[in-house]
Amino acid sequence: MQQLSRKTTPIVMRNYGRILQDMIAYACVLEDKEQQDAFVDYIAQCMRQKNTVWNRDQESGSARIAEDIARLSQGRLIYEPKK
Repeated sequence: MQQLSRKTTPIVMRNYGRILQDMIAYACVLEDKEQQDAFVDYIAQCMRQKNTVWNRDQESGSARIAEDIARLSQGRLIYEPKK
């Protein structure tokens, strides 16, 4: 019986989890700028939902989401909230 392999890379921000971290890594390699922007908007929406679950006391504003996306993507992605 063969064991399943697990990712051993550390999770940078545990409140978002590995899936969002992987989504950001995927968004960094997208070549179509329009598709990348739409995917970053979706990632920001998911991050906002995760923040409301983990941080009920704090408001998760767009500025914090933008900072977290920039940090997780190492500055390669920029989130600009639509008004």
